[in-house]
Amino acid sequence: MYGRTACQLVKEFASGDKGQLVSFNSDLVQQVVAECSQHLLELQSLIRKMEEERLDIQTVRNADYYGALIHHLTLVRNKRCLMAYVYNRAEIIRNLLWKIGHVLPQEIEAKLSHAEGEYFKKHSAALKYYMSKVMVDLTVDMVPPKDPYIKVRVLDDIGDGILLSDDKTANFACHSMHLLKRTDAEQFISRGQMEELSG
Repeated sequence: MYGRTACQLVKEFASGDKGQLVSFNSDLVQQVVAECSQHLLELQSLIRKMEEERLDIQTVRNADYYGALIHHLTLVRNKRCLMAYVYNRAEIIRNLLWKIGHVLPQEIEAKLSHAEGEYFKKHSAALKYYMSKVMVDLTVDMVPPKDPYIKVRVLDDIGDGILLSDDKTANFACHSMHLLKRTDAEQFISRGQMEELSG
């Protein structure tokens, strides 16, 4: 049945957890694109046949007209399904920048297509450029903290010589505790390399 493959793409996306990415289904996308190409060829063939028979395409209602209409509507439906799939994935990718930061973990990066990876990099670069112009880091907490410093514990060995915002360097060895500016710690907390200690 026409449009079934494109419908599978939308169902696949809708069945996943909200805000979570599954691997980009390039095989299914290619099948939909190939189906669209076939429908376009069939549509052009039917239109050409009607023109050769000198029929008015706007007024005639024969089998060729309805065949062309079916191919046209299937093209439109496939296009809408592809656009929904790509747009919803792009929306999640944009939101990842705010949740995780400018560097994606390997497991998320593996789920992106090449074009989606480039999209994330360009979106990240545009946001960095904008933040440098207005001199405000928009990726930190939206609610002002009570104290600009927080106590953190390092969960992964991040290393030494990490440059902080006050031009000091720090050694973030595994299980070490630090009192850091919230803005310095946020990127490590969002990546799961540090945890904030309460109290």
